[in-house]
Amino acid sequence: MTSSYARPVRWLHWLLALLLLAQFAFGFWLSEVPRNTPERGLFINLHKTFGLLIGSLILLRIFFRLKSLAPPLPLPGWQKYLAKASHFVLYFLMLLMPLSGYLAANFSKHGVKFFNRFVLPAWGPDDKFFYTIFNQTHKVAALLMLSFIALHLLAAAGHGLRRDGIFSRISLRPF
Repeated sequence: MTSSYARPVRWLHWLLALLLLAQFAFGFWLSEVPRNTPERGLFINLHKTFGLLIGSLILLRIFFRLKSLAPPLPLPGWQKYLAKASHFVLYFLMLLMPLSGYLAANFSKHGVKFFNRFVLPAWGPDDKFFYTIFNQTHKVAALLMLSFIALHLLAAAGHGLRRDGIFSRISLRPF
């Protein structure tokens, strides 16, 4: 068994890390754009577009991750359990974020205008109740995901400092 993840898994890990952080920053910045302006609609649709693209990459990442075996975790039982549980939560939130955003968009009159050019037909009615549920789910999932990313980064930094081989499993080049 190999001591690092397969190359596609490693590349998708780092690509998604960058894209997700950029999307978070973009999403938080959107609260500064005045409501009921053409600019807000333009930026919201870009956020939706990139959310759909990132969601597709997340599905690809999960496919590659399930297809290739993970290298063994040289950790004590409780640390191994925490690592697996936190990764499960991260994958769950990575799926929930774009899905809840997409569902919210489909229960609003605005829908999704892909790259502000192509209208994706909304399949749900303009329903404030369902929009609010999915939009709030999207926002709470974002905050939870940022918390788990922070924990993930702290754990990665700890493993990197200890040079115990865990960080090198996902790095693009061995240290």
